[in-house]
Amino acid sequence: MRLVVYVGDMKVGEKEDTLVTHALGSCLGLMVYDPVIRVGGLLHAMLPLSNINPEKARDNPFMFVDKGVPLLFKSLYNMGAQKSRLVVKAVGCGRPLGNDQMFKIGERNHTVLKKLLWKNNVLLDAEEIGGTASRTVHFDLSTGQTIISSGGVKREI
Repeated sequence: MRLVVYVGDMKVGEKEDTLVTHALGSCLGLMVYDPVIRVGGLLHAMLPLSNINPEKARDNPFMFVDKGVPLLFKSLYNMGAQKSRLVVKAVGCGRPLGNDQMFKIGERNHTVLKKLLWKNNVLLDAEEIGGTASRTVHFDLSTGQTIISSGGVKREI
């Protein structure tokens, strides 16, 4: 089944599923996969820290990197995934408005992600971070293959 992950959303699935998200600019796209039991999840988080709007974070924790990332991992652990087997990939965290972007949301999203992963002894297996192009991700849970498309060009990470 094809599951679309919208902005400020997270979905998990099993081997017959493909997770897709569109328009990753400054947002973080995080894909986590357990290749043994073939379960995975995709988070599309907009903002780095939930403390800017605690009420919104309660209503939609997936909007924020600091809330959404732990929930993605917990959801996969609840499905039987094991930390030692996880393949973790990140996409996005760019500068869609160019280098003059005032709030540097993409950079901050990436920094918060790296701190969370470091604190929990998790390494990124691959990333395509930064730049000004918007990206679409297709994450095939039967194989773990992650295809990024941007500007008509497709590539695997």
